[in-house]
Amino acid sequence: MAGLRPFVIRAKLRLELLRNRVRLRFVQWLNPGIEIHPDASRNLGRARFNVAPGARLRIGPRVATEAREGGLSFVLGPGATVEVGEDAWLRSEIGHTHVVAFAGATLRIGPEAFLNGCHVSCKGRVELGRRAWVGPGTRVFDADQHDLDDTRPERIGEVVIGDYAWVAGDVTILRGVTIGEHSIVGARSVVLADVPAHTLVVGSPAKAVGTVGDRSRAR
Repeated sequence: MAGLRPFVIRAKLRLELLRNRVRLRFVQWLNPGIEIHPDASRNLGRARFNVAPGARLRIGPRVATEAREGGLSFVLGPGATVEVGEDAWLRSEIGHTHVVAFAGATLRIGPEAFLNGCHVSCKGRVELGRRAWVGPGTRVFDADQHDLDDTRPERIGEVVIGDYAWVAGDVTILRGVTIGEHSIVGARSVVLADVPAHTLVVGSPAKAVGTVGDRSRAR
């Protein structure tokens, strides 16, 4: 019986891969606005897709995620665009990763980006650069989310996280913020203003406390 165990495990894995492949094809058949590269992870078949008519979701080659049911979710309103660049990792082991683009919004996740159990919400425009890292529990908002009151309507401001930037865990990034390339935002910081390139910031509100070198080879 012990000799059968490897065979059974391989059979289960093949069945799971087939299931995910079939589900991805079915999802794309239901909604032609979803484009998933054939080389993307079959584990995307475990993700949740809520894509409104007229929205477009493009997932590039070798985009990875875990085989966790509902661990990754995409929510796109009418006319929204979400692009995920090649070799990005949308990790869901530590926590759920939510990618949300409201009606007419544009959200771009750069190549080799790493989203790890975080929430990215876009009502206007959000851009994550090459190998931008976003840690567990972090929330990225490009809008106030609601009107403040009857005289102060919701405001929207583009958010940019530059190439090789690292946003640590439990950070909140609010509207209109640009985080420069190779910069680091420390855990539990609240970012209300732009962060220059190659800068380390911490605190609430986040303030510069040091400099950062070249992170292009960081692991």
